Amino acid sequence: MKATEPIRNKLQVRQLAEYYLKRGEIRNYVLVIMSVHTALRISDLLHIRWDDVYDFEKKHVRESISITEKKTRKTKMIALHPQIKAALHLYAPAAKSGAFLIDNQRTGKSISRIQAYRLIRSAAEALEFLHQVSCHSLRKTFGYHAWKNGVSPAIIMDIYNHSSLAVTKRYLGITQDDKNAVYMSLDFS
Repeated sequence: MKATEPIRNKLQVRQLAEYYLKRGEIRNYVLVIMSVHTALRISDLLHIRWDDVYDFEKKHVRESISITEKKTRKTKMIALHPQIKAALHLYAPAAKSGAFLIDNQRTGKSISRIQAYRLIRSAAEALEFLHQVSCHSLRKTFGYHAWKNGVSPAIIMDIYNHSSLAVTKRYLGITQDDKNAVYMSLDFS
């Protein structure tokens, strides 16, 4: 099986999110936006409930969320990017205390990992992306663009809760073109 890659083109990231926004499928739009802005594994993202992101008493989206990762059992605090907040405001009419954020409307449970994969994959296919895109691609996309914006790989490693820099480097999807750009960027004259 071919490993998924991050989405390196920012326009494609926007197109993927907007695919669902234009169709009025706000839940799926939130899924994409939350995935690329939080770097959470899909299993953790699907367990987020409305109460985690929305203060029902004050009727507003929270500034951050606290998540205990299923795989590592580590708790992390994630600041909610303005784009996440905007997406959640669009989705707020569907908010119900105790309900899953990315819910299956028929069952009231969270959608499955398979369903999340199908949603991401079908949008990527409709947009004619040439490479394999999955939920994990969106997690990798976060790290790749953070790295391209100058964030230290050590910080990205900490955000991902990786045990080694080697794992993080694989996630970043560093290509020969990225390496060549570094060689060409240095000027000692």
